Amino acid sequence: MSKIKVLFICHGNICRSTMAQFVFQHMVNDQGLKDKFYIDSAATSREEIGNPPHYGTVNKLRQEGIPVLKHRAIQMTKQDYKEYDYIIGMDAWNLRNMNRITGGDPDGKIHLLLDYSKHPRDIADPWYTGNFDDTYRDVVEGCEAFMKYLGEEQL
Repeated sequence: MSKIKVLFICHGNICRSTMAQFVFQHMVNDQGLKDKFYIDSAATSREEIGNPPHYGTVNKLRQEGIPVLKHRAIQMTKQDYKEYDYIIGMDAWNLRNMNRITGGDPDGKIHLLLDYSKHPRDIADPWYTGNFDDTYRDVVEGCEAFMKYLGEEQL
């Protein structure tokens, strides 16, 4: 069986998408599903390329006991559409840029993380809000809902 490939996307790939990547990886590992997934994250912009996760993300994840993985910001590419099964953004602006980069979503791979939850909405960017607690809560809610969706669909 091939791995389920998931790519989390945000604007800079240092706050929300890395948080989602690490939270989801932790969930997958805890459930003994590590061998079934390939999980990564990327940016729609080039602003933070090569930078490590934001200290606010790192601090919040450490506070919650979530392992912070080795990561440097990268930009999403058109090729990612072919490589990944799920390309998951954090807000409507990400979604527009993801569709621009991929040239559209003919296979229905592009979604917002909280679209899987009972209360679909954007995840606020803590780069601007400074509120990593709210972002973390939203990311966990989205990752849990996404895992539940995958369990019903294919796990």
